[in-house]
Amino acid sequence: MNTQDKLPPIAVNRKARFDYFIEERYEAGIALMGWEIKSMRAGKAQITEAYVYLKNGEAFMFGAHLTPLNSASTHVEVDPTRTRKLLLNRRELDHLIGAVERRGYTLVPLELYWKNGRAKLAIGLAKGKKQHDKRATEKDRDWQRDKGRIMKAMRR
Repeated sequence: MNTQDKLPPIAVNRKARFDYFIEERYEAGIALMGWEIKSMRAGKAQITEAYVYLKNGEAFMFGAHLTPLNSASTHVEVDPTRTRKLLLNRRELDHLIGAVERRGYTLVPLELYWKNGRAKLAIGLAKGKKQHDKRATEKDRDWQRDKGRIMKAMRR
């Protein structure tokens, strides 16, 4: 396989872009157990309900659900929704801590994917959207879809 081939993401949090304005993106490694890796390779991951929090100068992902495989976790006590530590460098952590504590940002998991054989999590530094912002986003999306249909009909 070429290095340019992009694997499909393991899990995507599609609701994040609807609920938040994503200002910055960060790539974090995840501290995982063996059965979790096997489960992710089988596509049994879900991050829709997950969120990221900072505690004692470290980042953790809470609420992600990795369904254990029957064959992969026979001798281990499994917890599908356990809190997983995120691996970021100190400068990134300090920046995120400052943004979350002082400026009122939120950390949202955006996408879980493979990079060079390792599982990575894209997290976004985000501000929450108000209800009218969500309606505007939906209206714009509908207009883009309708515009595409109109253009396609005109080409025929």
